[in-house]
Amino acid sequence: MVRPARPDRLARRRARTAWMLVAPMLAALAAVALWPLARTIWFSFTDATLFDLAAARFIGFDNFALLLADTEWWRSLWNTLVFTAASVTLEVCLGFAIALALHAQFPGRGPLRAAVLIPWAIPTVVSAKMWGWMLHDVYGVVNAALLNIGAIAAPVAWTASPSLAMAALIAVDVWKTTPFVVLLLLAGLQMLPQDYYDAAEVDGASPVMRFFRITVPLMKPALAVAAIFRTLDAMRIFDLVYVLTGSNRETMTMAVYARQQLIDFQDFGAGSAASTLLVLVIAMVTAIFATAARLRLSGRGVLAG
Repeated sequence: MVRPARPDRLARRRARTAWMLVAPMLAALAAVALWPLARTIWFSFTDATLFDLAAARFIGFDNFALLLADTEWWRSLWNTLVFTAASVTLEVCLGFAIALALHAQFPGRGPLRAAVLIPWAIPTVVSAKMWGWMLHDVYGVVNAALLNIGAIAAPVAWTASPSLAMAALIAVDVWKTTPFVVLLLLAGLQMLPQDYYDAAEVDGASPVMRFFRITVPLMKPALAVAAIFRTLDAMRIFDLVYVLTGSNRETMTMAVYARQQLIDFQDFGAGSAASTLLVLVIAMVTAIFATAARLRLSGRGVLAG
């Protein structure tokens, strides 16, 4: 008679199998991500330049001290946080509203769902260049439309104005990445149990009450995941900002600042230090965000553990 495997032995066997399956992926990740990151961290402690990386000398924390004393670095950090907070908030709110609309039953829902994803499918550089022309103060269609309806009296340089450039970047990013949030939240909506809604309808709950008492609490994990994913992307934004506004100090993000140190100033050590600080800031903000979301959901009984 064959004795059944003990639960703990079966769990260890499953864990070994899982590690064997993910080992190739972890090896590839280490080759393409961990090794470059380790070299970047190393160069951040040196005086390396793009002219001669081999002659780099260890200088300790001098690069980090110079960055922390640079007002432009703190300006780029502030710009990144403002951009992230505004864009992620708008994308989650708009994405949830659009996902709710696409979750309803109506003719042509399938093609409309596919059409919503078009902005997200366009490469960021292409969409940034497209919006750069649309927002142009002379040839842009946005100014032409606003002038025709009398909303503005003269053309506006959306991406060149210090007071409007950040708002223009946020608007373009919201247009570009809201479909990604819609995709995540729509998948979450389709997983909600219908039994809860049937029971609430029998009890006489109104649609508004069902939304706030059932949909919102059950969707909080999906909303948290969407917000964290978008926070990760927004904190390291580079291509959209660089294509639309270049190294403008009013919109310069941490990634653009690191590129400026690395390429424009040829200071590989300072650029590596800025990149390392960027990774640390993203890790810290994401950890705080994820912990706060998890504690809030756990406290309300939506997410256990």
